[in-house]
Amino acid sequence: FYLGPEPETGPPPPTSGPAPAPFPWVQPPQSVCSTGNPVPEGWFDVTEYGAVADGETDNQSAFLAAWDAACDHIEDSTLFIPEGTFFVGPIVFAGPCHNNKSPKVILNGTLIAPTSLQAFKKDTWIMFRNLHDFHVCGGTGSKLLDGQAEKVWKSGQYHEKNYPRPVSLRFMDVLGGSLSNIRLSNSKFFHTSLLNCENILVEGLQITAPADSSNTDGIHLSRSTNITIASSIIGVGDDCISVGPGNTDVHIFNISCGPGHGISVGSLGKYQGEGDVARVRVENCTIIDTANGIRIKTWPGSTTSKALNLTFENIVMNNASRPIIIDQEYCPHQTCKPQKPSKVKLNNIVFRNIVGTSNTKPAVTLKCSSIVPCENVHLEDINLIYINEDPEEPHEASLTVKGAINGLQISNFQD
Repeated sequence: FYLGPEPETGPPPPTSGPAPAPFPWVQPPQSVCSTGNPVPEGWFDVTEYGAVADGETDNQSAFLAAWDAACDHIEDSTLFIPEGTFFVGPIVFAGPCHNNKSPKVILNGTLIAPTSLQAFKKDTWIMFRNLHDFHVCGGTGSKLLDGQAEKVWKSGQYHEKNYPRPVSLRFMDVLGGSLSNIRLSNSKFFHTSLLNCENILVEGLQITAPADSSNTDGIHLSRSTNITIASSIIGVGDDCISVGPGNTDVHIFNISCGPGHGISVGSLGKYQGEGDVARVRVENCTIIDTANGIRIKTWPGSTTSKALNLTFENIVMNNASRPIIIDQEYCPHQTCKPQKPSKVKLNNIVFRNIVGTSNTKPAVTLKCSSIVPCENVHLEDINLIYINEDPEEPHEASLTVKGAINGLQISNFQD
């Protein structure tokens, strides 16, 4: 599959570095993560409040006691979790804190979650809520959040009545801050979630789960604005990154994704009253051995909403299935009513300089709504080579279009 001249070189692999501002009206968020030398009067070590790093004792009370002391501290403060393995049950670190100054959290050790769903009455393992200028920083040790979901996967008990599958780490109602240089593994549901957040930088994460683990998205965004996700390595059983409803001004760059389901906008349109999605840029990413590459997905029979100004550029695909896909008939468990088309309006969608290898045909699928046409879809400099070519196979088009599109622009299409 080839559109336009073959580039001399593909986009660079994920590297660390400063982010270009994706939108001229947005100031990129900044990290203040520096472990530095502790300030004694503002340094709150959880072990000094009774936490025990034996991997068995539930440290919820000790962690909360240290948090409360740090939150009430008059000057700058740091909640410190040293090396060692700390078992901790579901916990909420809530603000606002003194003078609206949130403690910084430095994680050196490993936190492990309960293995049973019955330990969770709500949908989050570790939550930080209602905070301003808040930063979580990985330090010098293992800096790991281990969701310990293996037992749940093996039993097949993905859902138990009254016990939801928990997100491992959630920021909720956080205004300004960062999540930097930590590792997450084996979550029972999404590994990381940002909900109702603004001006957040996520960088330097390593997120891992088996390719066959269900709904283990790496990072999921909901109803948030001015979010930057950068320089991270994600391999999970679902979307590496999913940009859900109500998000605006999202910049994703220098991501290594795979295994998993690629990088997605959506799913959109499943619930009543979802917010629109606008101004999302995904660039300089590598996608490896995934079930999808870059994807926009909306539910059939949806309520009315919009997703506009979405740009995907400088992406390398390595053995990806369905590298580029717009799917407005998204229905993963085939329980939808296909006679009712999606009402999510897609407008100003750009796929630019996307190169590499695909293990499926077609390489590009544009499956738009039949009643709310996609508007202004651009395919530019796409070079995706099918790696399972059999000379005896019948020729199959590398671009499939279904539904209605107004303003489809393709640069120098050759098939």
